[in-house]
Amino acid sequence: MLAPKDNGTYVDATFGRGGHTKELLSRVHNSTVYAFDRDESAIETGEEIENDPKIIGDNKLVLIRDNFENMQERLNELNVFEVTGIVYDLGVSSPQFDDAVRGFSYKKEARLDMRMDQRQELDAEKIVNDWPYNDLVRIFFKYGDEKFSKQIARSIERTRDDHRITSTLELADIVKNSIPAARRRTGGHPAKRIFQAIRIAVNDELGSLEKSLTEAIDLIETRGRISVITFQSLEDRIVKHTFKEESEVDVPRGLPVIPKDIQPTLKLITRKPITPNDQELEENNRAHSAKLRVVEKI
Repeated sequence: MLAPKDNGTYVDATFGRGGHTKELLSRVHNSTVYAFDRDESAIETGEEIENDPKIIGDNKLVLIRDNFENMQERLNELNVFEVTGIVYDLGVSSPQFDDAVRGFSYKKEARLDMRMDQRQELDAEKIVNDWPYNDLVRIFFKYGDEKFSKQIARSIERTRDDHRITSTLELADIVKNSIPAARRRTGGHPAKRIFQAIRIAVNDELGSLEKSLTEAIDLIETRGRISVITFQSLEDRIVKHTFKEESEVDVPRGLPVIPKDIQPTLKLITRKPITPNDQELEENNRAHSAKLRVVEKI
């Protein structure tokens, strides 16, 4: 859907472990991929790819350790003012989930962390132990759509009055015990939504996404494409609304031609999001909530 072509300039906004970048490099010649990631481990993986001539071929890979919300500034520093295609694969990468010490998982014992960029000060432990009750309720409800936000926040308050909460499994137990037993029997692990909410707050994921999409639309060249894979409704809503606003214009009824100065910026390539088929779900269960939206600059 990104329609890669030779002699292009591409951005992998969420490098992770390089899956999308390697696929891009395999499909183009004489092109450059600028790969962004906040995670030091991701950059180390990128350096291995960068030094592998079988993967790179006649292309070039430039690694940038930064939040994708700074995409335009960092590319401009490298004298890049226009790109052919941009791909986003949002959320936490599988290796981050699988690495227990990163503190993203409610199923594995670790210190509460959840930072995508290990250089930043704010982490999950600070939010859980230092943020006021009202702020906890707000993020649990807003980012996790948790119906029992108040009860969970009160339980956290009572626990941290006794001792500091530092463990992922302890927090998961606090959440579980705050929810009525009858409600725990459906909807997966009761801590899933709370861990998601804290992770989003730690990394300011939604604010970064809004800023980055605006910059991506400005950076993309005419007939260039932006593709975004989301995994939860808050992300998808931001992507959907941003793309819709830039692909529609309000004009008086009956106007035969839309004036050039109010032409839309984007064309929707996907009217509805693309979701994984049965085969993909069988091979990769973690794709079950994935939605892909694609636009083209016009």
